[in-house]
Amino acid sequence: MDLLDRLLGFDHWATARLLDLSRDLTDAQLDQPFDVGLATLRTTFEHLIFNIDFWRLQMTGQPVTTERDRHLPVTALIERHERAQASFAALARRSRDEGRLDDTFVDHFGYPQTLGGTVLHVAAHNQEHRTEARHILQRLGVPDLPDLYPQEWEHETGVV
Repeated sequence: MDLLDRLLGFDHWATARLLDLSRDLTDAQLDQPFDVGLATLRTTFEHLIFNIDFWRLQMTGQPVTTERDRHLPVTALIERHERAQASFAALARRSRDEGRLDDTFVDHFGYPQTLGGTVLHVAAHNQEHRTEARHILQRLGVPDLPDLYPQEWEHETGVV
C-alpha cells in the first residue's frame, strides 16, 4: 500500500467513524450550536462532505452547484459521504496511476492548482473539520470516541 492509498483510506475511515458515532443523536443534538467550527455537528458534516465532491468536480472541470441539501439525517450524510469519498478516491488513484498528480486545473477563484496538491488539501480540510466534529461529539457526551490517528486506522482495519 502506498502513501496515497494510506491517506485516502485513513481519510475515509476517520469521517465514517464519526458519522457512525452520530447515528443515535437526536436532531436537537445534531443542530445544537457550539462555539467551534461551523457551529453544529450537522453543518460541519454537511460542509465536509460537500467539499469532497466540490473539489472532485473542480479537478475534472465539471460545473459545481453551490446549492446544498441542508438538514440531512445522519443516514443520508453517511450515504453521501460514501459516494463522495469513493468518487474522489477513484480520481486521486487514477491521477496517480496515470502520472498526473502534477497536472493543473483552474479553481473557482481562477487560480491554477495541481491535482496532487488538491488531494492533500481535501485530506487536510477534512481533518480540520473532523477535529471540530470530534470535539462537538465529546461535548455532547458521546462515549468511546476514537483518537482518529492513522495508526488507529491501521490497527482497526487490519493494515497492521
